[in-house]
Amino acid sequence: MKKISLIAILLSGLLFLENCKKDTVVATSVSTSLMIANIRDTSWYTDTVTSTLVYNSAAKTKTFTCEGTANSKKVTISLTRPSSSNTSGFPLGTFTVDATPNLQMAFLTPKRDSNGNIVYTPNGVIQPGSGTVVVSTVDSVKNKMTGTFNFTTVVNNYDSSGNVISLTVVAVSGGGFNGVPYTFTSN
Repeated sequence: MKKISLIAILLSGLLFLENCKKDTVVATSVSTSLMIANIRDTSWYTDTVTSTLVYNSAAKTKTFTCEGTANSKKVTISLTRPSSSNTSGFPLGTFTVDATPNLQMAFLTPKRDSNGNIVYTPNGVIQPGSGTVVVSTVDSVKNKMTGTFNFTTVVNNYDSSGNVISLTVVAVSGGGFNGVPYTFTSN
């Protein structure tokens, strides 16, 4: 009797373990946006993206500029690298915001200027070490570039006496540009 009870308990335990399988992925989500990011912990997908690669023959540099806009938010990236070749290629690598103007990034929002016009203005500044761009793929035949980016902006908020009373920090994380077409020019 004990053997039958033991066998029954073992079989029920095996059946229980068999039904406790790990969840499996049955679907994935793919974005068709050329540029995406998380801004203030909210997913941001671009409506429009423009990008260029400009070779400056006097300075012997290449500058990749990419700008995405959607939902009254704009993200811009400008990455300059030394280059002796006047070609539509660009070096792969990881580039970090530093004290030089070689990598400039911005998160912009619309504001009214003194004439009442709506213009995009930077939402804070990016300190050295607070932003990174990784260029992972460049197709110099089709003029397309892929990579990732992230940065943090800081805005100082002042009282009427000019004293800093608080900081507003905006994290732009998990950003990416995927197969962004660019126009190549040389000057």
